[in-house]
Amino acid sequence: MNIILLGPPGAGKGTQARRLEEARGMKQLSTGDMLREAKDSGSEMGEKVAAIMARGDLVTDDVVIGLIREKLQTENAAGFIFDGFPRTLKQADALEELLAEMGQPLDHVIELRVDDDALVERITARSTCANCGEVYNDISKPIPVDGQCAVCGGTEFKRRADDNAESLKKRLIEYYKQTSPLVGYYYVKGKYARVDGLADIDEVQKALETQLGG
Repeated sequence: MNIILLGPPGAGKGTQARRLEEARGMKQLSTGDMLREAKDSGSEMGEKVAAIMARGDLVTDDVVIGLIREKLQTENAAGFIFDGFPRTLKQADALEELLAEMGQPLDHVIELRVDDDALVERITARSTCANCGEVYNDISKPIPVDGQCAVCGGTEFKRRADDNAESLKKRLIEYYKQTSPLVGYYYVKGKYARVDGLADIDEVQKALETQLGG
C-alpha cells in the first residue's frame, strides 16, 4: 500500500507516519530526509544533490523523483508514505508516472485538516528532542518532569526559529496555495479523504487506520 499524507506544517504528518511505520511496516519518504541522506551518502545522486545545495539552488523535481525511484527500488517495505511530495500538480503527475512505470499503486491520499488559529497555537508551543526528533508540546504533551525524552532518554530539546506566529501564517498561506489544487486532483481520482489533524494523536491514528481499511 502506498499513500500520500497532506497537511500544513505542524499538522502531525511525521508523528502519524512513524506510527504507520511501526504498525504496518511501511516506510516514510520525507523529501527533506531523503535530500539530507543523499547529500551525505557519497553516491552519484548524492553528489549531484550536494552540488545543488552548495550553490543554494532549489532541488529540481527530476532529482526528487530520482531519489524516490531509488527508494522504491532498494527499500524493503510494506508500502510507502509520501510526506512533503507532491506539493504541486506537476509533481503529482511526475509521481503518478513513476509509480505506473514501476507497477506500484497509489492507494490513498489523506489530508490532516486543521484549524489555522489552533495550529499556530499548537506549533508555537512545540519543541523536539534534539536526539530522536520526538515532538513535545507545552500544552498537550509537555516534556517529562525528569527532563528526559520518553523515547530515547535525551535531555536536549529545541524549538525551530521559525515556529512563531508570523512565520507560520506565511507558511500556511504558501501551503494552501500549493496544495488546494492537489485536493481536487486526487478527489476526482477517488483517492482523497481527510481526517481531523487536531484531534488527540491516538484518535488521528484510528481515523487514518479506518481510511486505510484497518
